[in-house]
Amino acid sequence: MIGKRKKQIILGGSLIAAGLIIGLVISSNLGFFNRGYTTETRISQEAVNLLTRINDATAEVAAAVKPSVVNISSTTTVHIRGMEPPFMNDPFFREFFGDRFRSFGRPRDYKQSGTGSGVIVDSGGYILTNNHVVAGAEEIKVMLSDKRIFTGKVIGSDSKTDLAVVKIDADHLPVLALGDSDKLKVGERVIAVGNPFGLNQTVTSGIISAKGRADVGIAEYEDFIQTDTPINPGNSGGALVNVRGELIGINTAILSSSGGSQGVGLAIPSNMAKAVMAQLIKKGKVTRGWMGVAVQGLTPELVKQLKLKNDQGALISDVLDGGPAAKAGLKSGDTIVRFDGREVTDISTLKNMVAGATPGRQVAVEYIRGGSRESAGIIIQEYPEDMKKLSGSFENQLKGVSVQNITPDVRENLNLPARVTGVVVADIDEDSPAYDLLAIGDIIMEVNRTRVSDVREYETIVARLKSGESILLLIYRDGTNLFVTL
Repeated sequence: MIGKRKKQIILGGSLIAAGLIIGLVISSNLGFFNRGYTTETRISQEAVNLLTRINDATAEVAAAVKPSVVNISSTTTVHIRGMEPPFMNDPFFREFFGDRFRSFGRPRDYKQSGTGSGVIVDSGGYILTNNHVVAGAEEIKVMLSDKRIFTGKVIGSDSKTDLAVVKIDADHLPVLALGDSDKLKVGERVIAVGNPFGLNQTVTSGIISAKGRADVGIAEYEDFIQTDTPINPGNSGGALVNVRGELIGINTAILSSSGGSQGVGLAIPSNMAKAVMAQLIKKGKVTRGWMGVAVQGLTPELVKQLKLKNDQGALISDVLDGGPAAKAGLKSGDTIVRFDGREVTDISTLKNMVAGATPGRQVAVEYIRGGSRESAGIIIQEYPEDMKKLSGSFENQLKGVSVQNITPDVRENLNLPARVTGVVVADIDEDSPAYDLLAIGDIIMEVNRTRVSDVREYETIVARLKSGESILLLIYRDGTNLFVTL
């Protein structure tokens, strides 16, 4: 029996071996070992070499940039106003529980922490970042790429561009060279370096999707670079660099319905950041130019009525008496098409040009009046920080109405559609003529049919309104546009 079993085993093994041999022969004939899928779709060596060089170049740029990008963490104290629970006034509740629940309604403070990114712009410890990364911070910690941690100090910030400069006590730091953002081209490859979600030294890549994005509602002065480079919370203040490893933008915001990257990131151009940074380091604040006008965009109807060739330019809706533009002879209805030798495409470009002009300097302005092109020299003045001083106070129907710009947080909290622009009513004095007609959270979109895009424009327009003058407002409230007469 044992011998017979051995024969069966040997026979079985022989059959398996034979099957394997036959299978190998067939496979060989069919080419399974000589021709695989990758062989059928063979990539040329030229393509492999090209992609390898691109990968190596991208890695080289990233490696050169990363040491200059830092992690910034901040701590802020948040005050919560107390509110006594309504059931505390119930005598039956108090009979059983006394005052043990009264503490629930007491004001309290708690520490709130945040994180973002920054870029080393000077070997002596100056770091460029977003204002919203460090705004209101009581304590700032800066971690370098080598894991060293320093205490940071804000030496200057500018909420109107959302930029700030932080200083740490260190030297011989790796500096990121500033590039010329004016030379950027749509489609150009860029790399972003930052700390999304607290993940240090994260590198993403993409292209420039658009330039000159404005009216986004993030800052008062906007000229954003749009990129499809993945940007997420924590990237704010980080570097956007070109293929030469030059800083061409400060990553600032995400246009997203979910709060995460959806292919639309915004960065402040390096040229704007450079100008603001220089003033913050030197003076701790930013001084801007002003010429005393309110402007609005051009519509097809206005182009026709004003006898213009196109919609390029900024229409003056009002001129402040005694202001620089008034002294130079400009009037309401003039369309500014050129400022200091540069073409004015829209109101955003003009606003940025004027803001960047040095106070006290005379600049050439070209404008169209009655179909004719004219020019004037305007001596730029420093922008008045308090526009109310120009008219003493708002002694009109909007007296006592406080407004603020529509920030991304405001837009999200109020669930405002992208089409809604203007200023949000933040407070109303009880003795204001508008107290019963406006409400906190209303969006003022127009004043006397003049479009409002930010607080500066609002204050400029309102400062010119006379006491007792009827005012027509276009507001947005509860999902609907409404006209309100004051």
